[in-house]
Amino acid sequence: MVVLAIHGGAGGDGPWGGPTDLDPARIECMQSILANVGKALEDGKITALEAVTEAVSLLEDEPLFNAGRGAVIGADGKITMDASIMNGKDCSAGACAGVSILRHPIRLANHLLKGNWPLMLFGEGADEAGRKAGLEVVSQEWLATPLRWAQWKKWRDSNLRPGATDEDDNVLNAALDHDIEIGPISEFSHENLLEEIDGPGTVGAVALDKEGNLAAATSTGGMTGKPLGRVGDTPLIGAGTWADSRVAVSNTGVGEAYIRTCAAKRVADLVELANVDLETACNMMLDEVEPFGGRGGIIAISSKGEVCMPFQVTLMYRGTYFKGDVFTAIGPN
Repeated sequence: MVVLAIHGGAGGDGPWGGPTDLDPARIECMQSILANVGKALEDGKITALEAVTEAVSLLEDEPLFNAGRGAVIGADGKITMDASIMNGKDCSAGACAGVSILRHPIRLANHLLKGNWPLMLFGEGADEAGRKAGLEVVSQEWLATPLRWAQWKKWRDSNLRPGATDEDDNVLNAALDHDIEIGPISEFSHENLLEEIDGPGTVGAVALDKEGNLAAATSTGGMTGKPLGRVGDTPLIGAGTWADSRVAVSNTGVGEAYIRTCAAKRVADLVELANVDLETACNMMLDEVEPFGGRGGIIAISSKGEVCMPFQVTLMYRGTYFKGDVFTAIGPN
């Protein structure tokens, strides 16, 4: 049995208001990834590890997701990105944090996994390792988009909490009105700025291949307005990402809570030690992070082919490839 699941972040309060003008492009991206990567996985052309690497790389290339190009902007006006990957077959892993010049942080994480040591690199050291490995180097200007600059300016001017504007598509209208390609927005409409939208997002993928191997990968730009040096759960093995012989997990949400509870590893432990099914384990984990402010969601696959994608916020961009069929969704079904 072959399964691929991906997510593009979760967030929001209250009832879902339906898709935004930008959501069809996000759905089209997810459908393309699931169809192409899922088919290659089903045909045995790629392993689970290769599938999650490719899926997340493609999500990093979509400017409307918060990873790679289109990652959100920190308090200092700069983009830093985090990623991690884990191979369930042997529990090998790789991770990076504070990356600022690489097109695909997940490919650096994969490179570190294959090198065995060091498992994780941060900041300039991570960027330099990616450069030496021949990974594609890009500029901050290339990574930034009008949407992210607009969200950052709303965050700054309205004195909002970090992450409050991450899922606010309305702010793009100001950028489009001024025909801005890349860079800070000098003029900005304050219409539609009263609602705070809590949507710290990541992208991720989990896969089960024909040999029964599992893998997981996660990548993020963090939160709009995050303080310099802040690292969330995404690059931390056991918190944002986990894969072993039983389950593969990629989390999305408020990272500090996922770190405090070792949330991704918790799912695997619940499946093994509490002998519960995957869906129960995922929901138990979400209930455990909630008191710590860990609002968000999870995608997970078991070695039995079970797929779970629960979330406790307004929406989560998510999709699966299963038995040749592609499924995608945003809000509650």
